[in-house]
Amino acid sequence: MDKWIELVKAKMSELRITQEKLAERLAMSQGGVGHWLNKRRQPSLEDMNRVLRELGMGFLEVALVIRETETAKTDDEADEDEMPLAQKYNPYFRYPVSDWRGLCEVREATAATYGKGRSELSDYHARGPAFWLVVVGDAMTAPSGPSIAQDMLILVDPAVEAVPGKLVIAQWSGSAEATFRKLIEEGGQRYLVPLNPTYPKALMTDDCQIIGVVVQATAKF
Repeated sequence: MDKWIELVKAKMSELRITQEKLAERLAMSQGGVGHWLNKRRQPSLEDMNRVLRELGMGFLEVALVIRETETAKTDDEADEDEMPLAQKYNPYFRYPVSDWRGLCEVREATAATYGKGRSELSDYHARGPAFWLVVVGDAMTAPSGPSIAQDMLILVDPAVEAVPGKLVIAQWSGSAEATFRKLIEEGGQRYLVPLNPTYPKALMTDDCQIIGVVVQATAKF
């Protein structure tokens, strides 16, 4: 909510739009807009999107907090604190939506083919040729804690190191489809474990290839 308010105020300043003018565009009172921007009332997701659309900024997505921890800032990155808020909080990158079959080929994507077809936006700046997948089934739907439901979008970055504790996309040689699991280590052995306890875990063998690490999960409303 705080970032939405900062972003809206920054964009209003950039476009030189007053609260009164924005309220007029939204067909509501200036006081109503002021309540939102001063945190006296909580707008619905629909209302937040209405405001963003009127400011020419697209729409919001509800995103789970499943992201890679950022590394220490460089001198250039440290300067981000001085950036205009509209630029700081609106960094979008477009990544292709892939199919679960033949995913090993994704790692060999070239500039000539990468990004063709359907794509989706994210504020995650990928280290490698990242891609989205649409979750199939309920193996990663947990009864409590982090849970990734069917039909959610997951963003996979092949350049992130797959260490125990990460959610990963893996594929066994000879298998046509990849699988989405959590990588864990027990007694010196690595396993691929579903978040849904009704599914079995699998020992990670030499013929199993990690395709990438899941760095974000989103659901659109």
